[in-house]
Amino acid sequence: MPRSQFSRLSLCAAAIGALAIAAFAIAPSRAAEEAVIIPAPAVDARDADGIQTAVLAGGCFWGVQGVFQHTAGVINAVSGYSGGTKETADYNLVSSGRTSHAEAVEIKYDPKKISYGKILQIFFSVVHDPTQLNRQGPDTGPQYRSAIFFANDEQKKVAEAYIDQLNAAKVYRKPIVTRIDRLNAFYAAEDYHQDYLTLHPNQPYIVFNDIPKVEALKKIFADNYIAKPTLVGKAKATN
Repeated sequence: MPRSQFSRLSLCAAAIGALAIAAFAIAPSRAAEEAVIIPAPAVDARDADGIQTAVLAGGCFWGVQGVFQHTAGVINAVSGYSGGTKETADYNLVSSGRTSHAEAVEIKYDPKKISYGKILQIFFSVVHDPTQLNRQGPDTGPQYRSAIFFANDEQKKVAEAYIDQLNAAKVYRKPIVTRIDRLNAFYAAEDYHQDYLTLHPNQPYIVFNDIPKVEALKKIFADNYIAKPTLVGKAKATN
């Protein structure tokens, strides 16, 4: 079921009564994509000065953004679109699955506090299931694909080596289908998509699919977890 339909149904249920929300909230936490403990990358980016950028797509950007907003060393995490044109970087158009865009998150980070490889480890471990092709959980379509948009040759090398490493280690039951594409542009999503997990923690979609990802980050990557999220405020496009 596309997330837009699932979300509308969820919001309707929330409006009808708080009891449904409460029942959902106290149910055992289970994300649509289970976290997997995986080894750190054997190949990582070299030390660098200044803020660096990673752009990742792993299904609904609400959860991807939410996890990295709770990650130490991340300066900003913005929900948006990558893979298509500026003209089609619109939620309603992207949701059609015909724009070439993926729902993505632009992650600005301090390489002195967290490496590109560690960001990829969190991405593959708790953010999403990289073996699902053109879907994540209840969301289907190429806009929900798993993808790494590399900004330079070093990011491409690290991403390719890590996928080879994880496939060789057979940490997943199926091969990784994550695409590695050149980053041509990133377009920030509409303001109402920013900080969505923090602003709507009781929304059933968030409770079921995304809160468990943050909980997994806290458990598996305790040294990289921060309790207070780094919020966007008013998002600005970078291109």
